[in-house]
Amino acid sequence: MRTKATRYERVIGMSLTTPEKIQELQRKLYLKAKQEPDYRFYSLYDKICRQDVLTHAYRLSKANKGMPGVDGKTFEDIEEYGIEQYLKEIQEELLKKEYRTDAVLRVYIPKAGGGKRPLGIPSIRDRIVQASVKIILEPIFEADFTENAYAYRSGRNANLAVREVHKGLKAGYVQVVDADLSKYFDTIPHADLLRSVARRISDGEVLHLIKLFLKATVEERTGKGKKIRKESGNRGTPQGGVLSPLLANIYMRRFLKAWEIRGNTKKYQSRIINYADDFVILCKRDADKALLEAKSILEHIGLKLNEEKTKICNIWEESFDFLGYSFGVQYYFGKGKYIGVSPSKKSVNKIKTTIRKKAGVRTCWQDEEIIIREVNNVIRGWTNYFSYGTLWKTYIPLENFLWRRIRKWLLHKHRIDGMGRNQIPAERIYQEMGLIKITEMLMC
Repeated sequence: MRTKATRYERVIGMSLTTPEKIQELQRKLYLKAKQEPDYRFYSLYDKICRQDVLTHAYRLSKANKGMPGVDGKTFEDIEEYGIEQYLKEIQEELLKKEYRTDAVLRVYIPKAGGGKRPLGIPSIRDRIVQASVKIILEPIFEADFTENAYAYRSGRNANLAVREVHKGLKAGYVQVVDADLSKYFDTIPHADLLRSVARRISDGEVLHLIKLFLKATVEERTGKGKKIRKESGNRGTPQGGVLSPLLANIYMRRFLKAWEIRGNTKKYQSRIINYADDFVILCKRDADKALLEAKSILEHIGLKLNEEKTKICNIWEESFDFLGYSFGVQYYFGKGKYIGVSPSKKSVNKIKTTIRKKAGVRTCWQDEEIIIREVNNVIRGWTNYFSYGTLWKTYIPLENFLWRRIRKWLLHKHRIDGMGRNQIPAERIYQEMGLIKITEMLMC
């Protein structure tokens, strides 16, 4: 039994701050689900309502921070009111079956490729309840998720998905279906999603709670502060909701399992690597037929591909981007070519834009120490993610861009004419001011 418990802890990635009783409950749920793939859990609602679960859900919600929902209530407001009393009132609503969701505040954030992405912000009250539901349901569905799904799962991340794609390409799966789902989070059919959840959960109160979150009214606010409310319809799980990533994974499993059950792995000698609404199909043959098969399965479950962003390529002839990395042919000096991976041009341009904003004319009033610290934090985060593959071709020019940008910022700040090569050499920026030297990270 000890071996299985250790396996669960590795898969779920239990936090040291998770109370021991909750850890034990999650472990039991995971093991039951893993051992009995057809078992339906029928008594979970009372566990969602437990005081220790709600308290832990509050702590997780606070740790994730985020802006207030439609009620404008902040964590500071709740703490002033009294956390224990606040959670007790939520618990009573749940136990009396009187709990109703608040409207979801819809805001729009810029997309990397242009346009805006809708984001749904639940109230903190709803975030706490969603987190409680997630605490109980996640270990059950984790037992069912396929090995090739990497998003929103403890112990898995985008970097591992990138490595798996690279591994497949090097193993000869060189025909690539680079797929992009069209508005995945916004188009998941509620009825089919609830059926996917009900395959494992027979507790009607839990299913009703999930339905409340899916059907929550949406509130938008105009520039003049006018509030506009609209029904959510019968599709979509809002990005920004605590439960949305888990629900998205549950529904994507339908596609991944259907691909496997239909024998497509063998038929096209293929591998699928999935991350949220992005996936690639690596094939040794018939990638065009694999794409048609994928479209057929997706249409059957109410989803569709973004035709403009989906393409087929042979890696030896054409590169493709996935999760911020670019995969394609690279060259050894005097040794020929190989299939390599490196940060994509779009990712490099994005970090440059961020640095320009941090160290731009509009920030010249700030202290040098603050700007350097903020820029260093951005670079650390970027290089922590982009730490795989052929990096020197990206790191060296990015390093040159970075210190030149900081020197330009200093020239503006101190109103120094000319190029500033003598007044502000690179050595001063690195040694005296403490700017990170990106290429040194290649040696770590």
